Amino acid sequence: MGPLQVTTLPESIGDLLGIGGPLGEFVAGIIAAAIVGTIMLGLVAVSGIWAKRKITAAFTDRIAVNRIGPFGLFVIVADAVRLLSKELIVPEGVDRPAWDLAPLVLAASALLGFAVIPMGSLFGLNFQLADPEIGLAFVFAVASIASLGLIMAGYASNNKYSFLGGLRAVAQNLAYEIPLVLTGVSVVLFAGTLQLSEIVAAQQETLLTIGGVAIPAWFAIVNPFAFVLFLAANLAEVGRNPFDIPEAPTEIVAGYQTEYSSVYFVLMYLGEFVHIFLGGAIVTTLFLGGPAGPVLPGLVWFIIKMWAIFFLTQWARSAVPRVRIDQLIEIGWKGLLVGAFANLFLTAAIVGVIA
Repeated sequence: MGPLQVTTLPESIGDLLGIGGPLGEFVAGIIAAAIVGTIMLGLVAVSGIWAKRKITAAFTDRIAVNRIGPFGLFVIVADAVRLLSKELIVPEGVDRPAWDLAPLVLAASALLGFAVIPMGSLFGLNFQLADPEIGLAFVFAVASIASLGLIMAGYASNNKYSFLGGLRAVAQNLAYEIPLVLTGVSVVLFAGTLQLSEIVAAQQETLLTIGGVAIPAWFAIVNPFAFVLFLAANLAEVGRNPFDIPEAPTEIVAGYQTEYSSVYFVLMYLGEFVHIFLGGAIVTTLFLGGPAGPVLPGLVWFIIKMWAIFFLTQWARSAVPRVRIDQLIEIGWKGLLVGAFANLFLTAAIVGVIA
C-alpha cells in the first residue's frame, strides 16, 4: 500500500485562486499558514485569557470574569490592550540578544508544529499545511526547540529565580520527552508509518461492534496504557500540575519568565498555551482518531478534542498538587521511562505476532 495522497490546504488555495508555479505555491502557503495560525491564536486567546479563569473558578467555587461583555468575554480584548500597552522593562545586566529571542523561540516552536498536523476538513478544504512522510518526527523535533527558549530566558535574565526555572525546565523536558517519544513510537509500530495522515487513517477502521454500535480503532482504545503514559508525559511537557516546577510561583516567583513584561510576557504566555494546544493536537492525532467523528465537520471534531485535552490540563492545574523537583525527576526517569520501554517492547511483540 502506497503513501496516502492528501490535498493540503496550500494546494487547495492555489487551485481556488488559480495560481501556480513557485511564486504561486509560496503565496498559497503564506495564506494557508495565516489561516491555520489565526485559528490557533484565536483558540489561545479564548483559552488563556478567559476559559482558564472560568475553569479554575468552577473548580474553586468562584465566579471569575463576568463584568466585561457577555459572560466576561471582552476581557480578552481588555487584557490584550492592557498587556501590549505596558512599558517593556529591561532589567540591568540581561544578555540582550538571548533575552529578546527567547519569547520568539517559545511561541514560534509551538506554532511551527501545527504545519504538519491533519486538522480535518471544513467546506471542502483539508486543514493541513504539509504532509511529509516524517511528520511525527518533525512535530517532536520542533516542539523540543521550546527547551532552548526556556534555557535562554532563564540564563539571559540575570536573575537567580529565572535561572533556576530554566534549569528546572531543561531537566524536566529531558526526563519526560524521552517517554513521550517512546510512547509515540509505539503508535508508529501499530500504524507502520510516521506520516500523520496515515496514522489518522489507520484509526478509521472499526475495532469491534457492540449492540450495533461500532467502536473505532482509536489507539487510545487499542492501547490505553500508552494513552495514559502519553497524557502524563504531555502534562509535564506543557508544564501543568503536578509538573509546573519550572514556574512554581510559590517557590521561584515565576521561574524563567520572572523578568518579562509587556509584549514579551504576552509572547511567553502565548507560547505556553500554544504548546498546550499542540500537545492536545498530538494526542488527538495519535490516539483519538484525529478529526474523525460523526455528523460535524472534521475540523470541528478536531478542535473539540483539543479542547478536551485543554480541560484535562486545567483540571490537573486546579486539583493536583505540585510535586517536588526530586519527585518530578524520579517519576520521569524511574516511572514513565520504564513504563514507556515496557509499552514499546510489548507493542513490538504484539505487532510482530499479528504481522
